[in-house]
Amino acid sequence: MKLTILGGGGFRVPLVYGALLGDHAEGRVSRVTLYDTDPDRLTAVARVLAEQATGVQDAPAVVATDDLDEALRGADFVFSAIRVGGLEGRAADERVALDEGVLGQETVGAGGIAYGLRTVPVATDIAQRVARLAPDAWVINFTNPAGLVTEAMSRHLGDRVIGICDSPVGLGRRIARVLGADPDRARIDYVGLNHLGWVRGLEVDGRDELPRLLADPALLGSFEEGRLFGADWLRSLGSVPNEYLHYYYFNREAVRAYQEAEQTRGAFLRDQQEGFYARMKDPAAPAFATWDRTRAEREATYMAENRDVAGAGEREESDLDSGGYEQVALALMRAVARNERASLILNVRNRGTLSVLDDDAVIEVPCLVDANGAHPVTADPLPYHAVGLVTAVKAVERAVLEAAETGSRAAAVRAFALHPLVDSVSVARRLVDGYTKVHPGLAYLGRP
Repeated sequence: MKLTILGGGGFRVPLVYGALLGDHAEGRVSRVTLYDTDPDRLTAVARVLAEQATGVQDAPAVVATDDLDEALRGADFVFSAIRVGGLEGRAADERVALDEGVLGQETVGAGGIAYGLRTVPVATDIAQRVARLAPDAWVINFTNPAGLVTEAMSRHLGDRVIGICDSPVGLGRRIARVLGADPDRARIDYVGLNHLGWVRGLEVDGRDELPRLLADPALLGSFEEGRLFGADWLRSLGSVPNEYLHYYYFNREAVRAYQEAEQTRGAFLRDQQEGFYARMKDPAAPAFATWDRTRAEREATYMAENRDVAGAGEREESDLDSGGYEQVALALMRAVARNERASLILNVRNRGTLSVLDDDAVIEVPCLVDANGAHPVTADPLPYHAVGLVTAVKAVERAVLEAAETGSRAAAVRAFALHPLVDSVSVARRLVDGYTKVHPGLAYLGRP
């Protein structure tokens, strides 16, 4: 099989290739094509992959290109992991929002909207090219905001585009381990949108073990989300939220912590990765070891400001297990290519799963996957507190899609103004002005 990775010079690509190196089954990926617009990043990542493959028999061949059409032709699977505007763009997204006193996180709030407005036009062009050049390919979308971008691509690819995220997988596995259960045997009742979901149950051998977790303060304090949200709040909700909901439930504290930080998360990652890619220009530098050290630092500092606000302390080693988005992607490919049925939490079209949303809305829920794609599992209705957030954020996503399709500034203002974490229409207007000044790619937002 041929796999194409868009954003092939991205920092997390070696995670995907590492997963492929461990797959020795018949029908595995034999060729990986890396596509990126930055030749230096492509060269650096290709070096890391070459070192990874040392001593591995029949390692997938790696080809690098800056020709998108060439990369897509003949692909069986396409991983979309692009970052429009790079980490410099993310840092600008964060700073413009924080200057207005609102959250600028990459996928949540004003920062997520700005990132979506930059990314959707590019993702839409990719989807149209895939439909034309590789109509039988399956697209696995890693690009954030993952739910929004997957929905944009689904308008051209239908159910042949599936979005993935490791947050719900990691959360479910952490809960299972705390309860003394095998994560691979637990069935997770998880529902919501990308970076906006809740674990409502965790079934082991036919028994829901989540009530036992919620009733035990010691157990709740033994894993990251329990410390992040606090036992009292989790018991009040009757569920365990995705870590990104900390930005909603503790918004004032999160905004203050980000404003007081020495630098934003995007600026930290920009500087860190610039250092990595600069070191990769030295042919004597050990590529994989340098990458791995950088990756470990990245994981250890994830959501550091939120943990400080909650008094959650440093991340424990067990918490560093995200669930492995690369493993989710590999399991998804196996299920589709080999008809090996799998149960995975994915971003797919709703198709009646949640009655509060229309069929085309992309949601994040457990799915059964086979050769015909991903099929969402029937879910119980959302509680009212979740209905409010899910429908509000979906309305924001739809406004982003409208703005990207029509160039309407009014739709962009509406996207910002409707978001639960933006508190004023006036602020929304200033955000649109601020983002169009720092991002030339948003010049298309010129129509009324």
